[in-house]
Amino acid sequence: MKRAILIAGPTASGKSALSLRLAHDLDGVIINADSMQVYKDLRIITARPSVEDEAAAPHRLYGFMDPTEVCSAALWADLAMQEIEAAWQAGKTPIVIGGTGMYFKVLIDGIAEIPEIPDAIRADVRDRCAREGSTTLHAELATVDPATAARLAPGDSQRICRALEVWHATGRAISDWQQDTRPGPMKPYVDAGGITRLVLDPPRDVLYDRCNRRFDIMMKEGAMAEVEVLMARNLDVSLPAMRALGVPSLMALARGEMDEATAMEDARMQTRRFAKRQLTWFRNQFSDWGRIPAQLSESEYREILNKKIKKPVD
Repeated sequence: MKRAILIAGPTASGKSALSLRLAHDLDGVIINADSMQVYKDLRIITARPSVEDEAAAPHRLYGFMDPTEVCSAALWADLAMQEIEAAWQAGKTPIVIGGTGMYFKVLIDGIAEIPEIPDAIRADVRDRCAREGSTTLHAELATVDPATAARLAPGDSQRICRALEVWHATGRAISDWQQDTRPGPMKPYVDAGGITRLVLDPPRDVLYDRCNRRFDIMMKEGAMAEVEVLMARNLDVSLPAMRALGVPSLMALARGEMDEATAMEDARMQTRRFAKRQLTWFRNQFSDWGRIPAQLSESEYREILNKKIKKPVD
């Protein structure tokens, strides 16, 4: 008898607290689906569950990677499926929770199996983007892969570069590769009806207030010291861990490029903007997922537990 619960939501929406309650009531294993919470040494700045919370229920895929590494969506999906199957083997309920929508998409819908891009091609495209700007590369993309260019904003440098890298490396548009995508490992279980999919969907003003307050708490808990330790390693600033929310702002503070008040407000603003993008993405991409308010009353939680969580299936 198998079931699993997938819970997505923007930063600061209360996902961790909800997952703990569900893990307690459903004998669950909490599996991380946040691309920044995979990194060790960044517990505070990435808002990972506390040591006490991790002791209260089994937690998996938290803080297991070094900041020098990159956790791709494909790698995460493989690891997450291993943890899901291990939870089922142990007779427990897997609760996959996080704010990285692409992780969930790959887990269910799969990802295109694009060949590895040679370093020389990747470096050339990135250098050109830095020199010429993403708008110029977007125009180039429109001539070789109009379908992808049409869905990307001219300022979306990361995805534009990726699409051009694929074109130059394979001679084939990334949109063609994506059409050949095989379903993800969770797709059969979703189709079978045993997977609960929920999105925390808080009012925007409530979410922004929580973002502001949470960063203030992070600072009191030692986020600055955490970032200073990271800086001492002299890592490549393009690594994902170096771009975690709040890290660039606090690095600027440490270097004397911002005063504390400016750095704090910059971090809060970046967090609010990211949360807004997450809300929009989940509403557009996960329109068939159940929606629940982020500010849960006891009666609302009981309704989720009794009516929204699907029963185990064979």
